[in-house]
Amino acid sequence: MRIGTPREIKNHEYRVGLTPESVVELVAHGHEVMVETGAGEGIGAHDRDYVEAGAAIVDGPQEIFAQCDMVVKVKEPQAAERAMLREGQILYTYLHLAPDPEQTADLVKSGVTAIAYETVTGPGGTLPLLKPMSQVAGRMSVQAGATALEKAHGGRGVLIGGVPGVAPAKVAVIGGGVVGWNAAQMAVGMGADVTILDRSPEQLERLGLYFESRAKTRFSNKANLAEVVCDADLVIGAVLIPGAAAPKLVSRAMLKGMKKGAVLVDVAIDQGGCFETSHPTTHDDPTFIVDGIVHYCVANMPGAVSRTSTYALNNVTLPHALRIADAFDSPGGWKNALRADPHLAAGLNVHAGQVTYEAVARELGYDHMPVSQVLG
Repeated sequence: MRIGTPREIKNHEYRVGLTPESVVELVAHGHEVMVETGAGEGIGAHDRDYVEAGAAIVDGPQEIFAQCDMVVKVKEPQAAERAMLREGQILYTYLHLAPDPEQTADLVKSGVTAIAYETVTGPGGTLPLLKPMSQVAGRMSVQAGATALEKAHGGRGVLIGGVPGVAPAKVAVIGGGVVGWNAAQMAVGMGADVTILDRSPEQLERLGLYFESRAKTRFSNKANLAEVVCDADLVIGAVLIPGAAAPKLVSRAMLKGMKKGAVLVDVAIDQGGCFETSHPTTHDDPTFIVDGIVHYCVANMPGAVSRTSTYALNNVTLPHALRIADAFDSPGGWKNALRADPHLAAGLNVHAGQVTYEAVARELGYDHMPVSQVLG
């Protein structure tokens, strides 16, 4: 199989789809790898590192999209990249289609087979290809929130951990999953007064046992949510419905009851955001203010710590890439990899002009073609 990795072109996106170490593994399995020149510079991987690993370096993305059977990326393809996709090609990357009708329409029109990292499952309904970036984003959310709380950035001028004789910041974490757990760990470690909200009694029990008295837990209903949010200096939005748009849990009306200069960090922004007033921002211009409340809504937070993020991501994406590639030349082709692994099959979002992920089809009004039908 011929596999290609272009340089990411999203604003301040420094991650790369394949590390040189991943290239070594793919080449050892007998596959050809093409890497766009400069693609790995953001993680300190130079063209010579990829050449030594066995890859061919190409000058631009056109050759990769024109010649490769599978394109491995990090972020969803931008408009210029989507225009180069072709029928029968495999796209393996994060997609987050539910809040992105334009991308979905382009993928459907292209005829590409699109496998989304964020919907590949694991045992017990876990999302192992999303988990490492959720860990990074959860930890970064508190760093970003701490900066946004500074007066020079529009915040209240509150130090997360306080100092002796002065109370620490109150941090509310909405959602006790991977993002929320990691955000709470960071906030607790910085000395904040932390409250975690979740709707699962079992998850609340696990959080309570882990954090003990270092963080409080509350059941997430409307009354508790409004009370905790309005009392907080920093609110981390960490909710996720796999493949679907995030629910809008904090309304604009609730902002009026918050402290002026409080900060909202919307880690769910890739899925549309969980605050009514959220819209995607970039690392160039990460915040905006609505009704006196600072919003941080960067859609590729882990891109700022690109080396850590890329290696963490490749650890979990490479095994599936190898399965797809190894099955490609067999009778039945890449579909055999999905037939053999229902967890990987859950990652199929678009195929040959059809939406194959039910939540995306429902959100965007497409007819749903079940994956089982695609695989025959």
